[in-house]
Amino acid sequence: MQFIDLAAQYQHLKTKIDKRIQTVLDHGNYIMGPEVQELEHELAKYVGVKHAVTCANGTDALTLAMMVLNIEKGDAVFCPTFTFFATAEVIAYEGATPVFVDSDEETFNICPVDLEKQIKTTIAEGKLNPKAIIAVDLFGLPANYLEIEKIAERYNLKLVEDAAQGFGGSINGKKACSFGDIATTSFFPAKPLGCYGDGGAIFTNNDEYAELLKSYRVHGKGNDKYDNVRIGMNSRLDTIQAAILLEKLAEFPTELVNRNKAAANYEKSLAGKYKTPQVPEGYTSSWAQYTIVSERRDEEMARYKEHGIPTMIYYGTCMHQQTAFIDTQCRPEGFPVAERLAKSVFSLPMHGYL
Repeated sequence: MQFIDLAAQYQHLKTKIDKRIQTVLDHGNYIMGPEVQELEHELAKYVGVKHAVTCANGTDALTLAMMVLNIEKGDAVFCPTFTFFATAEVIAYEGATPVFVDSDEETFNICPVDLEKQIKTTIAEGKLNPKAIIAVDLFGLPANYLEIEKIAERYNLKLVEDAAQGFGGSINGKKACSFGDIATTSFFPAKPLGCYGDGGAIFTNNDEYAELLKSYRVHGKGNDKYDNVRIGMNSRLDTIQAAILLEKLAEFPTELVNRNKAAANYEKSLAGKYKTPQVPEGYTSSWAQYTIVSERRDEEMARYKEHGIPTMIYYGTCMHQQTAFIDTQCRPEGFPVAERLAKSVFSLPMHGYL
């Protein structure tokens, strides 16, 4: 049994994907070819925003968002401590300081109550300039943007949606990647919408941000490719990966239905045995992972292994516990919810062909 069965997906889409790849091989435009522009158009349409700008990977997508928002040394950017390293890494890479926030007990996402507490504490200390929030759509479930957007507005902070795992989720019909000032996602193969390598995208309704993103991803170029008007980076999505994603995106709504059916079956079978993931009213999840909580995690994972069922831990170490960030901030009370989750969560197989 596969934790994520990419082989089954490929067999289902083989004819269409192979044809798409052959088309790229025939025209030979491997960098920024026509499939890239086609994919950006389709992504923006699916999400419901004006602009989708592709790039080389999900971490670069976040980095490009930081560059557009002019995040720099002395700035504070608030983000969850229970998440993948890249969320905080890109903040530090710009010279800014990640200020970590505890998790919501029920959704595992960033806790709005603790977020506001951390913002107030940072303002009172006066050492950093509060600049932005990065909220993560953990395990496929959008964060509580109904509250987070109010907090961002209250304190005049920019809001970034890190939807690396959230693509396909929604709140009251509004799709993930459409919240905040700017949103990002990843097309890493294991994501809900994944390519066969690395890939990422940034989404926004802001015309100025979109133009900056298109410049920054290609060495800060201006109208002339040899006139670089700002310092940028090299972060372009390969045309072949765009071609693959076009076919996967067309199939994605059906796969999303199957993921939700699988999640419903898990809930029916496992509720009462574990703390199972709950989707708040009005929300939908893309189920990047199906993550359960058990105080006997090691024992339970061993039992699944005996039956040939793979399991994974996302995430066993919080950001504030990582060596790179261990001295970033002192919070005597710690992050009790996030720390408890890190010791007790594990994920079961989840994909559109389960």
